[in-house]
Amino acid sequence: MPKKFTKEQKRQVIQMKEEGLSTVVIAGKTGISQSTIRRWIQLFNDQRDVTKEHFSYSDYSNLRRRYEKSQKVIEVLHKVNCSANAPTQEKLLEAEALSKQYSVHVLCEALKLPRGTFYNHILRNKRENTVYAKHREELRAKILEIYHDNLQIFGADKIVAVLKRNGIPSSKKMVQELMSEMGISSIRNGAKRAYKAEQREYTNHVQQKFDVEKPNQVWVGDTTQFRFHNRTYYICAIVDLYSRKVVGYGISNKNSTHLSKTTFLKAFSERNCPSDLIFHSDRGSNFQSATFRACLAEHLVVQSFSNPYTPHDNAVIESFFSNMKREELYRTRYPSESAFKKAVKDYIDFYNAKRPHANNKYLSPNEFESQYRENK
Repeated sequence: MPKKFTKEQKRQVIQMKEEGLSTVVIAGKTGISQSTIRRWIQLFNDQRDVTKEHFSYSDYSNLRRRYEKSQKVIEVLHKVNCSANAPTQEKLLEAEALSKQYSVHVLCEALKLPRGTFYNHILRNKRENTVYAKHREELRAKILEIYHDNLQIFGADKIVAVLKRNGIPSSKKMVQELMSEMGISSIRNGAKRAYKAEQREYTNHVQQKFDVEKPNQVWVGDTTQFRFHNRTYYICAIVDLYSRKVVGYGISNKNSTHLSKTTFLKAFSERNCPSDLIFHSDRGSNFQSATFRACLAEHLVVQSFSNPYTPHDNAVIESFFSNMKREELYRTRYPSESAFKKAVKDYIDFYNAKRPHANNKYLSPNEFESQYRENK
């Protein structure tokens, strides 16, 4: 029985074709056969030719405007550094950066932003230069002074009381907001949790020394998220520091210890269970869990952690995720979960086999490792 396709799938195929993609590329991205794609395109062209005869000038003008607007929407999506499903604040910043090039209607449609939200964001930024902003700045300085004068113990309630005692009107909500902006809070909050955390070992064996002498000496791992079709997917990846090769990856609907562990075990097996290996990651709960620690210990792997609040300690894997999102994930509209997962696999295969890497003297990771084996 022939497979049925939705109207949305057909529309996406036609749109990709009108954007200039070849039938071969569209088939690779969607998993739909080339013959089916060609048939859809022919039917679409035939229907468009027939329909043109019955269009009035106004109909044509309306379609033309809609087409030009859709082209601008596509331009915006190619220029921004986030997807339409990114957090609202991130989308607002991207839209503001392009507000002199595109109309508000185009920006809001491309990024799925309510126009009222965008206008409020712009007005809020303008208010930053007003008396209100000056008052906030003065209040911020007073809060910081009270906070440090009292050994960082006071929370919002006590700081409001001290401010009122000194004749400075304020509210708990305002003080909480400003404290959050400055990244300060009462040391009472989380003191016990911080004490317990310090009892555990979080050694950084890498210390941002990302150039190593041989493969399977140091691996770095992390998890990123990507959202489409109103669902969030988590991608765990492991990179060998020597060649920058992705030695393992996994995709799940949950950011769990299970995802990190299975990704590591798969990579460890495919790399022939290397000895004297260091595995480095940030301090995410999935990597510092007892289950994951025990897994590494069982395979005699030394665990290394980034220092607190130091994302550059894991810059290599962060760079890989950034490249994958800019070069593949943000550029493609996936018709299904299977198409999304296939795209991740295809990109990693391309990244390992064909993509030149500056750290490898512009050889691909696979070529760089082959050169190492030949020299050895």
